Amino acid sequence: MAGCGLGTDLRHNLTWQSLQPREARWAQLGQRPAIAWLTGLSGAGKSSIADAVDRALNQAGLHGMVLDGDNVRYGLNRDLGFSDADRRENIRRVAETARLMAEAGLYVIVSLISPFRTEREAARASAGDIPFLEVFIDTPLGLCEARDPKGLYVRARAGEIAGFTGISAPYEAPLAPDLTIATEGRSIRDSAAPVIARLAALCRPERER
Repeated sequence: MAGCGLGTDLRHNLTWQSLQPREARWAQLGQRPAIAWLTGLSGAGKSSIADAVDRALNQAGLHGMVLDGDNVRYGLNRDLGFSDADRRENIRRVAETARLMAEAGLYVIVSLISPFRTEREAARASAGDIPFLEVFIDTPLGLCEARDPKGLYVRARAGEIAGFTGISAPYEAPLAPDLTIATEGRSIRDSAAPVIARLAALCRPERER
């Protein structure tokens, strides 16, 4: 690339392209998109609730997609580790991907621990004017440990996993979430219901407007 005159920062040579209006895609799908960002401790039930929400949307004839914290690390974010910087980048990429999927017209359900308020605020900012719903999956640490579906808490308590959220690393619960789901004593279906209802209220299908 030597001599091409582009410089070291190619961003100075980028131009935003005007493409088909997103509203055309939304009209074709018959829905207006939104992002539901589920945050909470490991084992809180985020992934199960996200899947239940997605299935309910599908049964209603609506189009959604789940971005699960573990799943995105198999592909999109497989180059990232678990340092503070990598974790921030993991959340940034997921937030940007959620925005792109929403621009395409999908309901996007993100399931990600995202332990720090500043990171979740940045995710909301990335959404721009797309409706963004911060959902706190409020499950006590003791219950998360009792569930321990991946055996991570046992390993964290044994010192085998450093910087584990809730044990050796902090989790900053949302101060004013859009929705709080207390899962203790509730089924996955009952826990998912308020999320589904709030999404429906935010973004009724175009055909119902």
